[in-house]
Amino acid sequence: MTVDAVTDVAGVRVGHATRVGGGWLTGTTVVLAPEGGAVAAVDVRGGGPGTKETDALDPRNLVQRVEAVVLTGGSAYGLDAASGVMAWLEEQGRGVRVGPEPTHVVPVVPAACVFDLGRGGDFRARPDAATGRAAVEAAAATPPGAPVAEGGVGAGTGAVIGALKGGVGTASVVLDSGITVGALVVANAVGSPLDPATGALYGEWYEGRRPRLPDEEVHEAALRRLAKSAARNAPPPLNTTLAVVATDARLSKAQAQKLAGTAHDGIARAVRPVHLLHDGDTVFALATGTRPLARADQDQRLPAEDARAGGDLAAVDDPLALNDVLAAGADVVTRAIVRAVRAAGSVESAGGAWPSYTELYGDGRGEADPARS
Repeated sequence: MTVDAVTDVAGVRVGHATRVGGGWLTGTTVVLAPEGGAVAAVDVRGGGPGTKETDALDPRNLVQRVEAVVLTGGSAYGLDAASGVMAWLEEQGRGVRVGPEPTHVVPVVPAACVFDLGRGGDFRARPDAATGRAAVEAAAATPPGAPVAEGGVGAGTGAVIGALKGGVGTASVVLDSGITVGALVVANAVGSPLDPATGALYGEWYEGRRPRLPDEEVHEAALRRLAKSAARNAPPPLNTTLAVVATDARLSKAQAQKLAGTAHDGIARAVRPVHLLHDGDTVFALATGTRPLARADQDQRLPAEDARAGGDLAAVDDPLALNDVLAAGADVVTRAIVRAVRAAGSVESAGGAWPSYTELYGDGRGEADPARS
């Protein structure tokens, strides 16, 4: 049974640490790989990224697998959350082995941040190492395949997308080949997810059906509310969309990097504009490698004499099957952004006020009204 979340990729877990109230509106989210790690890569498209350990993910470099990825609020200050995750992983003996003892490990913990400073009212209220530890401990305590909390939680607590409240969203798909691809996003963009002409979410046009368009009166009222909100908050254009795309396909680091790159198409479908000078748009890819990269119509059995041991199933990687995974990565990122926007609740704090999409437009979805199509 799937839950339409990144945790549908077997062994992947998600944990959130959320801080609200008393000047706080921020948090951290950790995507925890199965023990032993996952092949990892990254693609950074924004002009103002805040990241840690991304150079280690270059296919030309040494590190092949990572145990966790950190997404955090707090701008560059919040990257300290990765230190708490690193300390926890060391205690578990999980990381790159660098000495003769099992405890001689260096956990490589890639991280990326979103800008949410001051949105709760206190500019200095931001995640630290303790926040990161709380998030990774929450991930480790989560049962395999569990649903993932969405909306204003974890790294999405203080997220804003356009003039709307943003947050965390997730989605997944199982391909005909049996390969699973999932995504988790933090939607915190300068660009808007909202078509100003209709009030529909851009990303919903890519879900295989036409979205129901809001009534004109509802849309006009929403635009007036959004204009007032934007004028009141007047935030600096320092926003970011982050994503982790995970799959159980067996990918090389180069293939995983390609997956991270094409997944950015999913952001571009759901948010306009993207990848601006003050954005930090970053996509990580994780591949657990438990399924061969093969198409549904491909016989994955080798002749018995060529199999590795006694006629067992042997992996037959098909480069063309990678295209299905790449396309799915972009699709689940788009859906995850839509879900983040729909799951987010309105927020009013000392640092500003941001209405939610559902407050403005309701939660009605479905086929387009023929009279308005």
